[in-house]
Amino acid sequence: MRVLTIVAVTLLCGAATAAAGPIAFIGLMVPHAVRWLTGPDQRWILPFSLVLAPVLLLLSDMIGRLVVYPGELQVGIIAAFLGAPVLIFLVRRTRGSAL
Repeated sequence: MRVLTIVAVTLLCGAATAAAGPIAFIGLMVPHAVRWLTGPDQRWILPFSLVLAPVLLLLSDMIGRLVVYPGELQVGIIAAFLGAPVLIFLVRRTRGSAL
């Protein structure tokens, strides 16, 4: 049952990213990363998410412009490279406790 739940959540996150675009991945990842940094208190999660999401998007855009100068990589590619390790860490960390 646990494996089925993990597969279902992974597929749903992939479908949401495919439907809304790669930048939506930041919206899926940032609140979980902020919860990991600040704890479960919603009074801290929302303001930190409002600050961290645009910062991560801007950082992804800057890296995408600098990596292949004079060209440019799409911001979604860089966001996926930055966010995938965080998401994998969160899934592996909560695998035994939250599911």
